[in-house]
Amino acid sequence: MAEIIYNKLVRDNIPAIISNDNATPTQRILTNDDDYRKALLEKLVEEAKELLDSDGSLDERADIAEVLKAIDELLGYEATTIESARVDKANKRGSFSSRIYLEKVVTND
Repeated sequence: MAEIIYNKLVRDNIPAIISNDNATPTQRILTNDDDYRKALLEKLVEEAKELLDSDGSLDERADIAEVLKAIDELLGYEATTIESARVDKANKRGSFSSRIYLEKVVTND
């Protein structure tokens, strides 16, 4: 018998999958919005690292989309509002289409 500590947000079906694998999950529901938001943001970082490690797999990208969807629902963001903010920022700061990789900046102080 082994015990593995996760302490992280998981998809809704994970506890049932664990039970079907003849293991016993210990879980709780995050009823506090602040706790849920923090867990979602931690999950986003986790999934971003997995996307990086996978060198851009579609499956990992889909995981990020699912986490972002949950964040949007929690914070009340509409897709049109997010797209508008994205376009506004792209207009002000640019996008990533030029593939610019900034190596360093030398200041003239």
